[in-house]
Amino acid sequence: MNPSPGAVDFLVAAGLVLVSAVATAAALTRDPVRQSVLLSVLGVCLALLFLALQAPDVALSQLAVGSAVTPLLILLTVRKIHRGPRGRTPPENGQDPERER
Repeated sequence: MNPSPGAVDFLVAAGLVLVSAVATAAALTRDPVRQSVLLSVLGVCLALLFLALQAPDVALSQLAVGSAVTPLLILLTVRKIHRGPRGRTPPENGQDPERER
């Protein structure tokens, strides 16, 4: 089964528009947690685009790394930063006394 060239061109164009929209949304988002979620969505969109371009091996790599591992590492880093150093509990009012100096 070979899809018509017009259908493939339409899928590639739609994929490019979708990737551009999600990448712009990720760049304009200020919250790192939301950015990591949008980065995961961007990874899925890129994987679909690579699949439409008949590159399934690249799509699988993008799906694993771009939509799973990288956002997970960002979320773990954000969690570590919010927790602070080991043995130090965050203050009750939510403000860091080190930053007030």
